[in-house]
Amino acid sequence: MRITIDDLTDPAVVALLDEHVSELRSLSPPESTHALDLSELRGDDVTVWVAREGHVVLGCGALKELTSGHGEIKSMRTARVAQRRGVARLILVEILGEARRRGLRRLSLETGSEAFFAPARALYAAHGFTECPPFGPYCPDPLSTFMTRDL
Repeated sequence: MRITIDDLTDPAVVALLDEHVSELRSLSPPESTHALDLSELRGDDVTVWVAREGHVVLGCGALKELTSGHGEIKSMRTARVAQRRGVARLILVEILGEARRRGLRRLSLETGSEAFFAPARALYAAHGFTECPPFGPYCPDPLSTFMTRDL
């Protein structure tokens, strides 16, 4: 498996991200769905990593810089064919390392509060993230769990 920064032009990556946004929108109402669309993921303040085996896309994750010292994890997604193989963990480790290299002092994220999102919350907790109040542009929402960690 290799994890590299991606330019979001590979149709397989675009399909994975479209699936990600579609599924999240099917689980939560619009005001509680905070996934970035493709144009937002291509912004100058966002870096996206993709895990692949050969040409097969296994998963992705992104880092959005909120301020000079604070970043947000976005668009973490594992392809169905790669679930339970540690793909998300490896992408998260890559993002944590890059955040440190960039001199970020804090990483935060928003994920769902429903049972569907329990594996994601467990992954983040295993890597030192703890629940926190809403940050940045977010407002309190019973369908959202906010997490953060110092670097």
